[in-house]
Amino acid sequence: MTIQWFPGHMAKAKREVEEKLKLADFVMELVDARAPLSAQNPILQDVLQQKPKMIVMMKKDLADDKISAEWLAYFNDQGISAMAINVNDKADIKRVVQKGKELGQAKMDKLKEKGVNPRPVRAMILGIPNVGKSTLINRLANKKIAQIGDKPGVTKKQQWIKVKNDFELLDTPGILWPKFDDELVGYRLAAIGTIKDQLLPLDDVVAFVIRYMQQHYPEQLEERYGIEDESADMWDIFVFIGKQRGALESGGNVNFDKVADLVIRDLRTGKLGDITLETPPDHA
Repeated sequence: MTIQWFPGHMAKAKREVEEKLKLADFVMELVDARAPLSAQNPILQDVLQQKPKMIVMMKKDLADDKISAEWLAYFNDQGISAMAINVNDKADIKRVVQKGKELGQAKMDKLKEKGVNPRPVRAMILGIPNVGKSTLINRLANKKIAQIGDKPGVTKKQQWIKVKNDFELLDTPGILWPKFDDELVGYRLAAIGTIKDQLLPLDDVVAFVIRYMQQHYPEQLEERYGIEDESADMWDIFVFIGKQRGALESGGNVNFDKVADLVIRDLRTGKLGDITLETPPDHA
């Protein structure tokens, strides 16, 4: 299965990122802590080239703490600064600001040696759609600047945003790549709401989530839905959940669409517990 989705505004955004990158001292790439590798845009990795980069794993409060620690170690082993944050935690926001100042300090030192007056560190903030970029920007600026939405693709243009006197952020629209050749990447991103729900059959996405949880989070699956049999047919699992949670249509039959909506909502809101949908390559 190959998923293709590359709206015109995303192609334009990629060109603008390439043009504006030279204005930034470092790059802040946001990923979802529940799928840190799948949420990295491979096209942007080529664009970023040798710019210093920090990875911010967003929504750590919805992810598995143990696996998040493994991901942080994985990125740090590659020489990439990484941190996991909850945008509603003021201490985490302060850590982002501090790390940003540290990453930009080398550039500031060089400018000072050349006799250039000090200026704020400049960072380009990047991430795929719906990763929480606008919310983080508003927290960093301590006021509502970036538009926020719970659907992918809210930010449509670039804008410079001042973060107190510490540094400036260049906001950019969320950019997806032209296609997902790995169907697991597509399922992970669909599960956490990065790509529009219409792109993949939601019952297939939910089936992927349930199978993954059977392997890695069976206790949480049992606690939420009472599912114990790992060998059960997916049809039977949907019927079981539907009857248990009242996802029925006229006549008393289970409505599979309602079941899919229910499960995906439970995942995205944390009602299924803290879950990470992939592990670092060395820990797979």
